[in-house]
Amino acid sequence: MTVWPYLLVGVLATYLWRGLGVLLSGRINADSALLRWFTAVAYAMLAGLIARLIILPAGPLAHVALWERGLAAVTALAVYLLTRRNIIFGVAAGTATLILCLQF
Repeated sequence: MTVWPYLLVGVLATYLWRGLGVLLSGRINADSALLRWFTAVAYAMLAGLIARLIILPAGPLAHVALWERGLAAVTALAVYLLTRRNIIFGVAAGTATLILCLQF
């Protein structure tokens, strides 16, 4: 079985929307009510996903205690905010905290 037709359809679908985005980007008002709503929905979905990963994780993370996951998340958020919203430092701090918790 060949995967080329599926790959081609996936590429076309992806680049179609990207191309439309490029064409329309100059005409879209970033402060419009509709885009603010989309932004709010995107942030809400991200917050829900993060909460689910912390409270009801799947896979290997499910074997880590809730307090360890919570401590790693709080540490990541604190470092992120203390380093002027540097996502790399926040993620690194959360990861390091989780690794340290699992060592003891």
